[in-house]
Amino acid sequence: MLGFVPPLPQQPGRPPSSGHMIVCGDDALARRLAVELRFIYGERVTLLLPPGRDANNPETPLTQRGRAAALFGRMSAAMNRAGNGNGTTGGSGDTNAGVEAVRIMEAPEPSDDVLEEAGIDRAAALALVYDDDERNIRAALTARRLNPRLRLVIRLYNRKLGQHLEELLDQAAAVAMPGIDPALLDASTTVLSDADTAAPALAATALTGSSKVIQAEGLLLRAAERPPPGPGEHADPGLCTLALLSSTTNDPAGAEGSDSSGDEAPQLLPDERAVAETTGRGTVVLEAISRADPDRPATRMGGRGAPLAQIFSRRLRWSALGFALAALALVVASLLTTKDTALHSAYLTLLDLLGMNDPAEGAPAARQIIQILSGIAGLLLLPLLIAAVLEAFGTLRTASSLRRPPRGLSGHVVLLGLGKIGTRVLVRLRELDIPVVVVEEDPEARGIPLARSMHVPTVIGDVTQEGVLEAAKIRRAHALLALTSIDTTNLEATLYARSVKPDLRVALRLYDDEFATAVYRTLRTAHPQALTRSRSVSHLAAPSFAVAMMGRQILGAVPVERKVMLFAALEVAGHPQLEGHTVEQAFRAGAWRVLAIDATPPADRNPDLAALPPFDPEGDATPPPSGLVWDLHPGYVLRAQDRVVIAATRRGLAELLRRQRSAVPGR
Repeated sequence: MLGFVPPLPQQPGRPPSSGHMIVCGDDALARRLAVELRFIYGERVTLLLPPGRDANNPETPLTQRGRAAALFGRMSAAMNRAGNGNGTTGGSGDTNAGVEAVRIMEAPEPSDDVLEEAGIDRAAALALVYDDDERNIRAALTARRLNPRLRLVIRLYNRKLGQHLEELLDQAAAVAMPGIDPALLDASTTVLSDADTAAPALAATALTGSSKVIQAEGLLLRAAERPPPGPGEHADPGLCTLALLSSTTNDPAGAEGSDSSGDEAPQLLPDERAVAETTGRGTVVLEAISRADPDRPATRMGGRGAPLAQIFSRRLRWSALGFALAALALVVASLLTTKDTALHSAYLTLLDLLGMNDPAEGAPAARQIIQILSGIAGLLLLPLLIAAVLEAFGTLRTASSLRRPPRGLSGHVVLLGLGKIGTRVLVRLRELDIPVVVVEEDPEARGIPLARSMHVPTVIGDVTQEGVLEAAKIRRAHALLALTSIDTTNLEATLYARSVKPDLRVALRLYDDEFATAVYRTLRTAHPQALTRSRSVSHLAAPSFAVAMMGRQILGAVPVERKVMLFAALEVAGHPQLEGHTVEQAFRAGAWRVLAIDATPPADRNPDLAALPPFDPEGDATPPPSGLVWDLHPGYVLRAQDRVVIAATRRGLAELLRRQRSAVPGR
């Protein structure tokens, strides 16, 4: 762990200093982001929260300010222990240092007056992470008008709207600052979604041998978890080993990757010696790199139209098959007895079935018997046709309704909750062709139209009520993802599901980190043979927002148990630990590692590595080759004009940025 002593805290009530950062939000992501900026990057932060209830009244829930103060107090104590190494408080010794580390303001809306009081004119960056897209957009437009040079990081769920908003705000910044560096302009506005950031990690927890995918310039980088090698086996390091998982194989109650795990905690970016000396631990490796397919169609469960098997019931289909076989037998009998042609025999049999033929008077006895049998069979055709019409009408009428889980379904994932996070996770699971059954209490939830269009089986009901999880076939499910917005609901559903199927794979979405750790330990102790994971969306998403606040491009965040590893694009210029060093010398175990170099000339580079490079599909059927070089020679010397893709811990990336600011005047 890279520890450092943060700068002196900003006292509440004092005006913020120049270059500080402002975070505006109304949920756990805002508090977590403020913690990330203050205690990881050492920035001065003003946190703007909506007003809450009286924190002095013990009968009311803790306010937003109270939650923030408690979180800052825990982080301040942890940082002081890390800085002093003896567990004592550092700095001034003020017991309220945790509260004072971040300037907390309360206001119902980020209006002009409120932002000016927060110091918007002197701020370096502003994060708008309210849960309401409209409020974030309105505040972003106001902030850009008050300070055109401000770096904006905006939380939006609507991707398409986010792209348009980013272009608009960048254009406003370009007009206000003519001749601005294109790289700085590209970082002036960043639109992110916590749902998109956390969804891959949450979806991966439902899969055995789960992998995480990061996209860079049209290439897909996959980081995969691998189990520990058996006796006499050697683990395949892939392209490189990114992390060693915690050693909890023989300790069901071991803490999953928390900082308090000691030697059992996961090791991020270990060196070759640590990998060779470690036994009994799983690994996270850089497994493969493949090209992204921009033309891949969206995956659906059931195709574009309603299949025949869904229009007509199995009983009706078997009845139709029996009638067809009976008609065929009559045609063969007529052919054998009358010595007529096959076509004429089939024609006469069809007329007999439909009751349209004349009586076979004077015909041979065989012909008369066949006509009587055909008439009887024709009587059976009428109810069969009526049943087919009724079933087809009922199916088409309910084609836009939600599907029920099929009877023989097994090995699927049960997903609880179709809010912002659950909807993104559903899309991710369907992209991986994983069968899913959704459980949602609100029939008007955000993700219900998507589940309907993708023909995903859905159960409407309260998951805490008896029979709801059974309707989702929980007994035959492979995994459970409890992603509702209520911690107790997720916990109750998990406990009930485990009582039904003790070895069920479970991932819970929990807001409070300490509560999540306690739940994880208890469930792992009670069910040591089952995989249990607890995840916090704010904990997964905050590092990406923090990196964007620092003006750097984040390609993705990979959770390693309860820690987070970041993939970022950096210009080598201004980084004394990178510039002029070889790839091998630039590697810092536990901090950062250079994975790729952008060999494209600086003038031709794509500013956004996370996007597919532009190309004309009519002129060329394949995208142009990426300029990223992944198979790096350890002796390659990094130059100032190079751009690199690195994997880094949060503290490692913070150290790189601090060293860059101290090395380059004016930063």
